[in-house]
Amino acid sequence: MQALHTAATGMAAQELNVQVISNNIANLRTTGFKKQTAAFQDLIYEHLRRVGAQASDQGTILPVGVDIGGGVKTVGTPRLMTQGTLSQTGNDLDLAITGEGFFKILMPDGTYQYTRDGTFQLDNQGRIVTAHGNPVQPTITVPDKSSGLTVNTQGQVSVTLPGSTSSQIIGQLTVTRFINKAGLLPVGSNLYQDTPSSGPPQDGIAASEGYGTVTQGSLEQANVDVVSEMSDLIAAQRAYEMNAKVISAADQMMQATTALFR
Repeated sequence: MQALHTAATGMAAQELNVQVISNNIANLRTTGFKKQTAAFQDLIYEHLRRVGAQASDQGTILPVGVDIGGGVKTVGTPRLMTQGTLSQTGNDLDLAITGEGFFKILMPDGTYQYTRDGTFQLDNQGRIVTAHGNPVQPTITVPDKSSGLTVNTQGQVSVTLPGSTSSQIIGQLTVTRFINKAGLLPVGSNLYQDTPSSGPPQDGIAASEGYGTVTQGSLEQANVDVVSEMSDLIAAQRAYEMNAKVISAADQMMQATTALFR
């Protein structure tokens, strides 16, 4: 029976849906994480009686048809790039972007990746780097024995040098945006790669037109809503159970049909 295959596609779809939801919940406290959703479409139909076909010799037209669906398929797990709430940390090197943009990171192989996770530190050369030691771009080196590191909303980094009473700008962080930020490829460690779908990276200055602002001493939290995720999880579980029930019912019907011919 076709119902067996149709229900099986529904079970597979809901299993993937639960995997997406579980990943969202697992990253509830991941800095800069963006939640995903599972998107589905119905499969091709078998048209037993095509709507609009001629119904009789008198030229009447069928107002409705007989279409048997083949089930469901997964077409994507789009990432929702909405703003997460900011959490104050008090750490001078914790930075958050409010609005459009990503921090640009130089990788060991010379390529660039992008992140909303502004948990930065200084390495042994005084460079501002990520938790994995990759330099934030443009590379900024904080002079030894300097103090009072500040980052303004435009991403300008300033410090007070030894023997001075006034701060001095030592570098400018840029912010990178994309035409389709949902088209970025997640590669783990809170990093993304640009793809043909995302469009080319567009570097700019924070707080300028089209770019977000930088907030020092704060981190962007994940945009995961626990209540919404739990509601979606329950709905996915019920949908899975109903598809399993369809398989059970179809199996019983097949057994009954087989018994008629014994």
